[in-house]
Amino acid sequence: MQMITKTQDLVEFCERLKGTPFVTVDTEFMRESTYYPLLCLVQVASPDEAVAIDALASDIDLSSLFDLMRAPETLKVFHAARQDLEIFYQLMGEVPAPLFDSQIAAMVCGFGDQVGYENLIAKLTTARVDKSSRFTDWSRRPLSERQITYAISDVTHLRDAYRKLVATLQENGRESWLDAEMAILRSADTYKGDPEQAYKRIKARNPKPRIAAILREVAAWREREAQNRNVPRNRILRDDAILEICHHSPKTPADLSKTRGLGDRMANGQAGAKILQAVQRGLDIPDADLPVQEKRKDLPQGIGPVSDLLKVFLKMTCEETDVAQKLIANASDIDQIAAYGEKAKVKAMDGWRFELFGKAAVKIRNGEMGLAIKNKKVVLLDNSND
Repeated sequence: MQMITKTQDLVEFCERLKGTPFVTVDTEFMRESTYYPLLCLVQVASPDEAVAIDALASDIDLSSLFDLMRAPETLKVFHAARQDLEIFYQLMGEVPAPLFDSQIAAMVCGFGDQVGYENLIAKLTTARVDKSSRFTDWSRRPLSERQITYAISDVTHLRDAYRKLVATLQENGRESWLDAEMAILRSADTYKGDPEQAYKRIKARNPKPRIAAILREVAAWREREAQNRNVPRNRILRDDAILEICHHSPKTPADLSKTRGLGDRMANGQAGAKILQAVQRGLDIPDADLPVQEKRKDLPQGIGPVSDLLKVFLKMTCEETDVAQKLIANASDIDQIAAYGEKAKVKAMDGWRFELFGKAAVKIRNGEMGLAIKNKKVVLLDNSND
């Protein structure tokens, strides 16, 4: 095990990994004071070698690492990959490929909803994860030998877990299930951070279309400002302040200064002027172009018991097939199936989920199948011959 701090050493390491069937990857980063994560360390393991790469070293160029992340012949294995992939996307302009996320694979293989790294390693290997360096400030140098060992162990343990997950997926024939679940992670759109969509992160309770329009404009301004200055969003303007601004639609700096936590200085400064411009843009949007909040139809009365029955069937199905419930359907999805059957617009009505759960769920909902208890177990009954 080693720490790579020089470009030439990284080039030689990546050259040795050319053609390897898979590598396990993890990152250590800091984000408390920035909009974009500050990459501090990258850990990479092949079947035969493991290193930590100091992304903050003065003599380091990560280009050869990015080439490895693009190499089509080498599978990149992460655990709970989204934040790691966001970092690579920001630095190299594309998503590493091909990909394997052990957390998603674990859900397909019955290890529960969003199983944590430590729990997964404990269940799949004999290793025990050292938690002592979890809250390290990875931006400080030098890193101790203990910190480096801790960081590298994340990818060496993941290497063993990956092999066992692949064997399980092949045994139960669920490789295609995993591929379908990886689509969101593979898409560059997941990591682009579109300012025009930033308002959707802010928890507003059923805002009227005009208020939603102002919210969209102000949130978009804040997002661009945070990106340009590379600071957290709330350092620019807090969510509760944005919501207050949207509801009061201030027209002047004096009006804006009344916003709780904003103050005269900001209201009368350059930021205040831009906020007022964003508010005005929201007010000027024609009625026909106002954002429309998608609403599901009100559910019919009396479906509660049907939903409860389908939830029992979902739990039964997941226990019998070793699949995480969250991967198939959530409570809202179940309500939709109870109300609309096969016309429900939920993920359980498509692909492998439909074959595993949705098809029978619709039959239960329609009275064509039922549930009963036999030998202290819930079983599925076919009512079609009654």
